[in-house]
Order: sequence, then structure tokens, then C-alpha cells
Amino acid sequence: MSAISSLTHAISVDPFTGEQIGVYPYDTEAALDAALQRAKHGYTQWRQVSLAQRSAYLRALAEALQSRHEAFAQMIAREIGKPIVQARGEVSKCVGLCQWYAEHGPAMLAPEATQVEKARIEYRPLGPILAVMPWNFPIWQVLRGAVPALLAGNTYVLKHAPNVMGSAYLLAELFNLAGLPQGVFEVINVTPDGVTRAINDPRIAAVTLTGSVRAGMAIGAQAGAALKKCVLELGGSDPFIVLADADLDEAVKAAVIGRYQNTGQVCAAAKRFIIEDSIVEAFSEKFVAATRALQLGNPLDDDTYIGPMARFDLRDELDGQVQATLAEGATRLLGGHKLDGAANFYAPTVLGDVTPDMTAFRQELFGPVAAIIRARDAQHAVELANDSDFGLASTIYTADLALAERMIPALDTGAVFINGYCASDPRVAFGGVKKSGFGRELSHFGVREFCNVQTVWLDRH
Repeated sequence: MSAISSLTHAISVDPFTGEQIGVYPYDTEAALDAALQRAKHGYTQWRQVSLAQRSAYLRALAEALQSRHEAFAQMIAREIGKPIVQARGEVSKCVGLCQWYAEHGPAMLAPEATQVEKARIEYRPLGPILAVMPWNFPIWQVLRGAVPALLAGNTYVLKHAPNVMGSAYLLAELFNLAGLPQGVFEVINVTPDGVTRAINDPRIAAVTLTGSVRAGMAIGAQAGAALKKCVLELGGSDPFIVLADADLDEAVKAAVIGRYQNTGQVCAAAKRFIIEDSIVEAFSEKFVAATRALQLGNPLDDDTYIGPMARFDLRDELDGQVQATLAEGATRLLGGHKLDGAANFYAPTVLGDVTPDMTAFRQELFGPVAAIIRARDAQHAVELANDSDFGLASTIYTADLALAERMIPALDTGAVFINGYCASDPRVAFGGVKKSGFGRELSHFGVREFCNVQTVWLDRH
């Protein structure tokens, strides 16, 4: 580990080797001011660019990203330990995002007629958007917010997580490669004090954050005090309900992917497995066997499914939550410990007999740990699912689709998946309720979140 102070530099550490791979000095106040000025000046130009031309830029962005596909995947794998196959999947998903918005986005910003004959709705940009982004999807999280915002005519100022600044600067190079004008996409590398300065700066029009509840509370409070629109996508402890009539093999297969992809470091991952009482033992046996079979290893190897956790401090925090849950009476079905060696591995873990008074039920477990909970029936499963501060997504596995349809409106989550695990797609909205945040990304909702919805009324007498 480097002796360089993290108070002056953002530091990237390879979680597989433990070696430092990047040191990025924090911006001075003058550098931050210059970036904000470029974003503001860029906005005055970018908002005048036609929708057709903005779409052309998005297509160029997709082509540029495709041309640097492997470079981005390698950077992601090295900076956060994401298995390379999953990292490549993230890059491909971003290429598809740019292409989809280039084709379908302009229609979302077309003027809309109203019931008033001479009145219509127009969608106008707001200005430079400050985006405070997390490390777990270093380019997807950024582009899923940036692409629709840029299409709408805003500019974007990215403050990325300190451990993925290599990915952040690769993104800046990508926008240059695609030929977008200066100031349309800016990267700043600042401390929390720098974020506060940016939020309060009149050149920033709105704020978006993806991250922890604690970060969301801080950023939301600052944006509110500055009277600026914000969108928050925060933590999750997603329920994965399996009823007795479900196809158990399919449910287990989806449950394992839904929990352990990206080494379990996903906000909208399945985390609380709420299983109808009569099939708990059968589900647990199959789930443990499937989890045990997952390949741990070097994230740069194609055969690796679970890599090291991204940060050493987060592994310590996760282990504390696991040990607390075991002390509270849960059963250790698999794992439950750190792995020895330089790599930041946590053993894939399954906890049984978890109840609502335990840590693994109440808190978000951001890592490769699953909690299995017993439910008496479908109604009890919904009650357990809703007994959470979070409300990002939920899953139901059942053969009774009519029952599933009755359960959907009772679930307090931003998305519900029937017989399939949680996923995001540019064609549908993404976001949560309760402490999982507010506002929506993706689809037409994501395009319009940072728009001035302007009423135009002609010849009103």
C-alpha cells in the first residue's frame, strides 16, 4: 500500500494483487473553477445543437467505445476486481445504451400537444449537471445518467469514486475521441469539500448521485439547501421471494446470479431470499451447492465468476455484518469469512434462519453474502419484503401468475420482476423508493428528469 496521503490524492489499488495502480492528485480550487466554467460555456453551445446532431454524437460515442472495448474492460477488472467477462458485458451494455438513445431518444423530447388547443409542452435542458458516481459499475453508472442528460441538451460534470479515477479519465478520453465539443463532459477529482463547492456554485444546475444512503442524505441536503433538482439512486436490500409452486431449479439459478454477479456488489442485487416454509430446506440445499460451485479467482481470467471485493475496508465492514448476524442466531450454511492472501476475497456466504431482528435482514450487505428467510405464505412473504428501509427492486418466483399479479401492487419497490432476477435496460425506468432514493434513470423518464418542462401557450385571450 502506498504512503501517499489520500487527503491529497485519489488512489486506485488492485484488489487482487493489493498493488497500487493509480495516483490522481485532487483538483485545486482553480482547476475546479475552470472545469465548471468549461461546462457552463459548453452548455451555451451544446443546447443549440440540434437533436439530430446530438444523436449523431451518441452514435459516434458508441463507435468509439466499441473501438476501445477491451481497454475499458481491463481497466474495470483491475480497478475493482470485476471478473473480466462481466466487465466486458458492462462495456457492451454501454455501447447498446448509446445506440438505443441515439435512435429512440429524440422522440422523447418532441413537443407534446395538450388538451388546450393552442398550448403545448416543450422539453428544455437545465444546464450543467453534477454527477457523483460510485465505483461498482465504473462506466455504466456514469453513461446511463450522462447519455440521456446530454441528449436533452445538458452538459455533465463527473465526480467519480476515488478508486476508479482511471476509468473516469478513460471516459473523458472517450468523449474527446468521439468528437464531442469541449465542456460537454467534464471530469473533476475533488474531496467532499469540493463536491459541496460545486453543488453551491451557480454554474451547476442540478445534481445526481448513485451511492450509499449516507452519501445520499448529505448530497440531497446540500442540493435542497441550494434549491437544485437532484436524483438519488441509493442502497438496496432487495427481496427475492420463492413460493412453494415455483420451478425450484430455475429459481435457484436466478437467485445465484442475482446475488453473486459483480461479487455481490450491486445496489439492486437480490439480498434477502424469502422462501415459503415448505421449500426452505430444498431451496437452501440447491442454493448452497450452486454457490459452492462458483469459480473464484483472478478477475482477468475468463473462467472467474467471483473476484475480490473492490475495497479492503468494505470487506472488513461486510465481515462485521456477517459475524453480527451469526451471533444473533443465524445459521452458517456456507462461507462466512475472509480468505487468506493478498487478494481481497470474501468467501461466498449463505446465512440460514435469518429473521427480521438480525443485521443481515435490516442492513444492506454489499458483497457475496445471501440471507435466507422463512415465510409462512405469500402474504407473509410480502410483509417480510416490505419490512425494510429500502425499496429498489423485488423478485417473485411462482407458477401462479394471477397470484403474482395480486402481490405486485403490495410491494413497496421501484421495480418488480416475475420469474426473473433484477436487471436494468434503457427501455424501462430504473429507481427506488424509501431510502433507496428518488427520481428515475433510463427510458423517457431518465431523459426528462433534467429538463425544464416548459408550457408554451399561444394567443391566449
